[in-house]
Amino acid sequence: MQETSKPTIVGAAPEGARDPDSASRAVREMFTSIAPRYDLLNHVLSFNIDRMWWRRTAHSFRHILACPDACILDLCCGTGDMTFALHRQAGKSSPQILGADFSHAMLQRATAKSLSPTHSSPGWIEADALSLPFPSGHFDLVTSAFGFRNLADYDAGLREIARVLRPGGECGILDFGEPDGMMGALYRIYFKQVLPRVGTIISGVRGPYAYLPASVERFPPPEEMLQRMRNTGLAEATWTPYTFGIASLYRGKKLT
Repeated sequence: MQETSKPTIVGAAPEGARDPDSASRAVREMFTSIAPRYDLLNHVLSFNIDRMWWRRTAHSFRHILACPDACILDLCCGTGDMTFALHRQAGKSSPQILGADFSHAMLQRATAKSLSPTHSSPGWIEADALSLPFPSGHFDLVTSAFGFRNLADYDAGLREIARVLRPGGECGILDFGEPDGMMGALYRIYFKQVLPRVGTIISGVRGPYAYLPASVERFPPPEEMLQRMRNTGLAEATWTPYTFGIASLYRGKKLT
């Protein structure tokens, strides 16, 4: 019997989505619906470990953030937590840091946090990660924290990241993974049964927190993700697991 090859996954596929365009619309609607309680849910559902992941990711790019003339883009920035982590790591060097997201409601939350005396102020722009309004070779660093997984076309997203990076520029994609062994078994019980229920209760919206575990399960495994990065011009691709592999940082560099 001839073995059937596994179909290549293009990108996120929320329930009811028929193609990349409808997938993008569904993702935007989901995040718009949970924007008011997005920060609270992130912290509660991750037991505040998400703060450590953002700090660790920002710290790994400290060599770029220390350059005053650097240009940094945080893609799929949501309410801006990764963007703010980059800004804090940069400190007095003050490079240009911009957060971009295609959900207007999320950016409204990010802007409101910018006005708080406890936060400094990056810039914000409403933009689609699959069609960025920036010239080629513009940024020294592009990051994305827990948003890349929701793109309707992973390879198209990587191509856009590679396009807007300068030669020698770097990217960092922080996203969820699936741990192995006993930790993985326990985590899957929490992630697939407990988290959706708690998220639905707190947010009052069922869809996004039922979608979350499915989106993580659908996301390419590390070796495939690294190969996709290489295929789209991001060399020196590496994968670093955080907290037993619950989250992971993928890094790459545009050489030419």
